[in-house]
Amino acid sequence: MIKDKFGQQVYSENDIFSNIMQGIDGNNFLVNDIDVVAINAIAETELVNQYIEPQISIEEYDNQNQANWYMPNEYKELDIAEYVLSLCNTQEELQRCGEELLMYQDRNLFDLLKYLRYLVDTMKENNVIWGVGRGSSVSSYVLYKLGIHRIDSMYYNLEVGEFLR
Repeated sequence: MIKDKFGQQVYSENDIFSNIMQGIDGNNFLVNDIDVVAINAIAETELVNQYIEPQISIEEYDNQNQANWYMPNEYKELDIAEYVLSLCNTQEELQRCGEELLMYQDRNLFDLLKYLRYLVDTMKENNVIWGVGRGSSVSSYVLYKLGIHRIDSMYYNLEVGEFLR
């Protein structure tokens, strides 16, 4: 914030957003180099209002966001179980993936698996390099088959229970 030649306080864009996030009414701010209409529109949005005064629980917020994965329709409509099973080469792989897919389904995580397939495809298309694998996720053979990590959990005899507790 600075003072103009008349001694009035002039707020920068960062000052405005900081005040809005603190719940201060932004309608009477004298601003410098920013569109006041845009600030007022942002201040009126439900997202900002929820941030200032949360009206839903963390679980409800997570459920709302998990129901709105951004991905093309071809991934939204993908039968992820059929796709993962089609990647299996042996009866043991089919059995392991089948068991894991049931665990993912019980936890309503099929949309997550679809998104992860979309993410891997997008990274491959754009030559983005990602890690070999980390943490308990490497115990999931389904994630290995989707290309999320490069650790063959069947080869290393890793139990999926380490990941999907």
